[in-house]
Amino acid sequence: MNDIGWIDAVLGSARAQAIGALLRYFRDLDTAEEAFQEACLRALKTWPLNGPPRDAAAWLIFVGRNAAMDDVRRRARHVALPDEAAISNLEDAESALVDRLDGQQYRDDILRLLFICCHPGLPATQQIALALRIVCGLSVKQIARAFLVSEAAMEQRITRAKARIAEAGTAFETPGTAERNERMATVAAMIYLVFNEGYSARSEEPRARAALAEEGIWMARLLLRVFPHEPEVMGLAALLLLQQARAPARFDADGGIVLLENQDRGRWDQERIAEGLALVDKAMRHRRPGPYQVQAAIAALHARAKRPENTDWAQIDLLYANLERLQPSPVVTLNRAVAVNRLRGPQAALAMIEPLGPRLAGYFYFHGVKGALLRQLDRRAEARTAFDQAIALANTPAEAAHIRQHLDHLDKESA
Repeated sequence: MNDIGWIDAVLGSARAQAIGALLRYFRDLDTAEEAFQEACLRALKTWPLNGPPRDAAAWLIFVGRNAAMDDVRRRARHVALPDEAAISNLEDAESALVDRLDGQQYRDDILRLLFICCHPGLPATQQIALALRIVCGLSVKQIARAFLVSEAAMEQRITRAKARIAEAGTAFETPGTAERNERMATVAAMIYLVFNEGYSARSEEPRARAALAEEGIWMARLLLRVFPHEPEVMGLAALLLLQQARAPARFDADGGIVLLENQDRGRWDQERIAEGLALVDKAMRHRRPGPYQVQAAIAALHARAKRPENTDWAQIDLLYANLERLQPSPVVTLNRAVAVNRLRGPQAALAMIEPLGPRLAGYFYFHGVKGALLRQLDRRAEARTAFDQAIALANTPAEAAHIRQHLDHLDKESA
């Protein structure tokens, strides 16, 4: 057991369950987190010598709980802690705890932890930061670097989130069915936001932000373990897997954007595609469609197409129409217009998006799509105006460079 690299993986896998149980016991996020950290330190000391325990989560819960209680007693009575050797032999106590950690308790602990991180009184930015810190275990420095803010600013954001939860007098009991379903939607939305923060990685910190996409997938899988029969959770996990499967082909060697139809599909991650497709098929059998399932079904059609020309645009158009009914949004209509362009041409697609102008005036992709459609219609002056607006709204250098390519093509066509 000289190589202790395996300990990080074990601790990461057990983190959510252990902190969730410690939160149930102490009803305080800071105390639960500190107790878990203390248990991790003791694991690093004892596991290399004794090997991993039978149930890592149970071991961490037991040690963390005792460490926190000892700390409270020490501060209250100034009583010295017992010798390390005296509290390291936890075999019998750990076994008893494993027997009590049944599936229902595990499920409730994870739910409680996720629900508290996604407290409705917190803005989305604080929900994301808190979940990345508490659930995923990212350091404040890692989260700050991913979101392009200072470490002090991110520390304040997380501290404010914890303070709001404490001030709100959050109930730590397992929520009822109605509240559980409502809060689950909030958790799913937070996970999707985390993923998108990484999927739309900025060039300033590409690795730090790209890691967020992986954290989003990890949390989606965690939610799926808690709700294994919920089709919308299956749809969420499938959507993230299918989108991330295309990540290796989304940018060229210079960091430029590669559009879906031009991507090298041989670079797509086939294992994730297979996992995502299986989840889509499983979710659809429940016949309870929701927005994440529909988006996953659209991603699945792209994934199943071996070549761009094999894409079933008619089915994608129908799915976007269904998504418009389930989750009306100008962005959904804009995405549907891409399929309409393939089926009925640029004039039909342009007629669909022009009414969206007032609501999407500040949206980069609206002007990019509009410019591309106008260019297809040979309305070059209008296309140039749309592309100029898109460049002004570009979020990344890669987006700006992509639009400049369109402008260069317009110049050549005009010449």
